[in-house]
Amino acid sequence: MGDIAFNLLIFFVILARAQDDSHLQWQPAQASQLEGVASTKVSVLIDKGNKLYLNGQEIGQERLAKGIGDILGAAPQGQRTVLLKVHKSATALYYEPVIESISAAGGDLVHILDEKR
Repeated sequence: MGDIAFNLLIFFVILARAQDDSHLQWQPAQASQLEGVASTKVSVLIDKGNKLYLNGQEIGQERLAKGIGDILGAAPQGQRTVLLKVHKSATALYYEPVIESISAAGGDLVHILDEKR
């Protein structure tokens, strides 16, 4: 019985997701020679309609820096990673203010891309 409970626990831990943004539609830009990134508590997304999301919840640009800062809290350097997911057709008009907000909140920006093959 203990083995079954342990296996179920492992199963649910593997399937658990901290933030669910699977309902959001975006296509990442492509680049070559990409690196992986460790887990993070903060995810910012600009979707194909240029809407802005913080951890899967729609948010306005004016509240983004505070929202990121609240989530990161007093996390030490090295644990302040913010994933930035930008739809490939988004222009600088939409993503540059987001980059500024991440920087203002003290986040370490990681841009999510697809590897060019």
